[in-house]
Amino acid sequence: MDTEAKVDRRIVKSREAINKAFMELFLAKPFEQITIHDIADKANVNRGTVYLHYSDKYDLLDKSIDARISELLTFCNLHDIGSELISQTPVFNRIFSYFEEHFPFFDRLFAGQRSFVFRDRLLAFLADSVERKLNAKSESAPSDNEIKAQFLASSFTGFVEWWIRRRMPHPPSHMAERLTVLFEKNEL
Repeated sequence: MDTEAKVDRRIVKSREAINKAFMELFLAKPFEQITIHDIADKANVNRGTVYLHYSDKYDLLDKSIDARISELLTFCNLHDIGSELISQTPVFNRIFSYFEEHFPFFDRLFAGQRSFVFRDRLLAFLADSVERKLNAKSESAPSDNEIKAQFLASSFTGFVEWWIRRRMPHPPSHMAERLTVLFEKNEL
């Protein structure tokens, strides 16, 4: 049992070192130029250890994206979003504050060739969550709710991407207020 705990700690330490090294490299140079050898060197592990945890650098990026989305959900308390996404400035403010806090990561992510991975995952999560909430609360046909959910999720994702790509020209509170107004004007 004691040996098992030590192995688990080593695995956790290796994974943390790999993730930290990848994040530093990701922020320093284009993703396409990052190699497994670079990651292993920076993490002070051998390449085999990296491959033990991740199939390749794309898998590592995917897992990093998943971790950021999970962190966003926890930070903003969004595990069960729905109608509160539609019109509540405080929720939007937490979301935009999270993106501001992690701007370097999201800036690089949206600038890279694999930005579609994050965009698609965020869009899918938002659309599914909003649609479930609409179906539970609404008397509209499920197909109408699906369309509305896709519109909301696409609008929100595009709005966030625009803000990050423009290097956050407005503070999170302003973005939250504007998004709320836009959704309310469209009776969403």
